[in-house]
Amino acid sequence: MNNRMRALALGLIGATSVAIPAFAVDINVTCRCVIGGVNSGTAQWIEESVIPAFEAAHPDVNVVLNQFGGEDAQLTQQLALDFSTGAGPDVSAFDGFLIPSFVEGGLLKSLDEVAGPEVNDWSGWAALSDGSRALMEYQGKFYGIPLGTDVRMIHTRKDILTEAGIDADTWQPTSWEEVLDAARAIKKIKPDSFPIQLNAGVAMGEATTMQGYWLALLGTGEGVTDENGKFIVSSQGILDTLNLYKTIYVDEQLGDQRAQLLADGRNRSFANFRDGVTALLFEGDYFYRSVTPEGSEFAVPNRDEVMGWVKVPAKEPGAGIRGQDFVTISGGTGFVINPATDAPKEAWAFLSFMNEPEMQNAFQAIQPRITARTDIEIPNSPFLTEASQALLPLTTARPNDPNYNAVSSEIQRMTEAVVSGELSPEDAMAQYKAAVIAIVGEDNTVSLL
Repeated sequence: MNNRMRALALGLIGATSVAIPAFAVDINVTCRCVIGGVNSGTAQWIEESVIPAFEAAHPDVNVVLNQFGGEDAQLTQQLALDFSTGAGPDVSAFDGFLIPSFVEGGLLKSLDEVAGPEVNDWSGWAALSDGSRALMEYQGKFYGIPLGTDVRMIHTRKDILTEAGIDADTWQPTSWEEVLDAARAIKKIKPDSFPIQLNAGVAMGEATTMQGYWLALLGTGEGVTDENGKFIVSSQGILDTLNLYKTIYVDEQLGDQRAQLLADGRNRSFANFRDGVTALLFEGDYFYRSVTPEGSEFAVPNRDEVMGWVKVPAKEPGAGIRGQDFVTISGGTGFVINPATDAPKEAWAFLSFMNEPEMQNAFQAIQPRITARTDIEIPNSPFLTEASQALLPLTTARPNDPNYNAVSSEIQRMTEAVVSGELSPEDAMAQYKAAVIAIVGEDNTVSLL
């Protein structure tokens, strides 16, 4: 019940001299999660662990989870619309990279501005590493609480690699060419397959930028911005990355070109991996823990026997960012409070409650993950333990820049232009350069060619 209705009800009750009942406060929570579907474990955790425990401790609060099954970009668009009009859920899942643009657009306020100074007294802040806190922080203010971080790798179908004559247990490519050679070997024995999935195109949104473009670009020794924070708009690294896309999707048909251009392309890529059409999928650890478990839509039968993972190699040994042989990038999601919520204190109580150790351990029991809290262990998950230990020391983060989201959209357009065959890598980069200059101004860009 919103404040206006509650005040009206109390006024009517007072006028009739009837005893005033206690009104429950309603809290609506939204996440891209559906039990039995996308991020099923998150939905199960909130519905079966967090809400019952919170309501038992707060009998005057009713919590409802809105399970959103669309794409990430669709939820982002809906939240932008809702927050701009004072509508939407009280608490929502949120990708940390969006915070700068939402803040600068007046769509998000810091937690203490919404819920009060008690936010800063929460004991949980001390349990978050500096890197984890930064995921939901901007200009020294907290805008949400992070659930966890992640790493990215190449997920492999060991059964298909073996079929192609590759030792799946020892295979670790050390260059782009070795990845392409494996894909070619698979294509030779399975002509109708699309061995590689390197996300591209507009429809996949940030999954294109993060799981595709960044992973290739870092392998050339470059990032989206330079050491001074200026956006790189023309470089050999960009051309090398776009030519890799061209090789995979246009020249050799090693990837599913059509899936990169369709609205449901990411789901199609998951289905391709599940069905053995794709054997080398560039994705985050999210793919293992949320997409492929038993009972989910894209569950891989006998997952732990047929699935493996390898590090993403640089273009050539030593050619990666900071001179690395292998590269990865990390992001993080959490939950924020709608600045227009009618129940800021209750919303904060719920948000902080779901991030207490008891609730976080309940989540780990359902779906182990790399958590934001340093006092929560990863239980019984060799995959996540090994991946975090191997890849976190190699990781990179996206720039904390309010223009990043708009620039990322141009990256997606650039990759789509190449993958569709519409433009050459050179012409697509020229188009990207013009678009980014229009967004951030020429003084905030740099050309390396």
